[in-house]
Amino acid sequence: MEFIQLVISFILHIDVHLSELFSQYGLWIYGILFLIIFCETGLVVTPFLPGDSLLFATGALVAISASSGLDINVMAAIVVTAAVLGNIVNYTIGRFFGAQLFRNPNSKVFRQDYLNKARDFYDKHGGVAIIMTRFIPIIRTFAPFVAGMSGMKYPKFIAYNIIGALLWVGIFLYLGYFFGNQPVVRKNFTLLIFGILVVSVLPIFYEAWKAHKAAKSPVK
Repeated sequence: MEFIQLVISFILHIDVHLSELFSQYGLWIYGILFLIIFCETGLVVTPFLPGDSLLFATGALVAISASSGLDINVMAAIVVTAAVLGNIVNYTIGRFFGAQLFRNPNSKVFRQDYLNKARDFYDKHGGVAIIMTRFIPIIRTFAPFVAGMSGMKYPKFIAYNIIGALLWVGIFLYLGYFFGNQPVVRKNFTLLIFGILVVSVLPIFYEAWKAHKAAKSPVK
């Protein structure tokens, strides 16, 4: 319970926590953010990490901390690389070990329900799901895993992977960089982060609602 509260606090006040990291580690923040994004996209056991809000807050703090020596374009290149490599690792794990890892339907670590949602999304949208799910928390962690399990051709996966990473990082990081330093945004930063989270998870609830509605509809 304390861990969940800690994660929620970190996500909602991510600007405060990131600001502490920026001040303590300086240029090492490049490596720290690389690891966070890599873990969120590359390890199926860490789907709870705050990708969207993290990128936005990072962009805002790079703009605010102009004297820190951090460069937004270098940050973008590093984070895109982390996102691409993370998905490659995830795809590879899914391709060679996917069936074994999710053999236990009651596993607390390898959640079958998350996998099922990602598989349904992938089945519906095909390879484009790799791009679309970049913007959907939790499912983005499992989408490359499902692609690997499903045997998506590697060159096709790489193309979708790179495009998705560029769009995801480019949109959130540079939005934060150009608008995160505005007084109205800084004053309502927590509310904005919460809004990003809500918008991000809306597709999950929409798909769940459609599935529930379809299940209740009488078979013709």
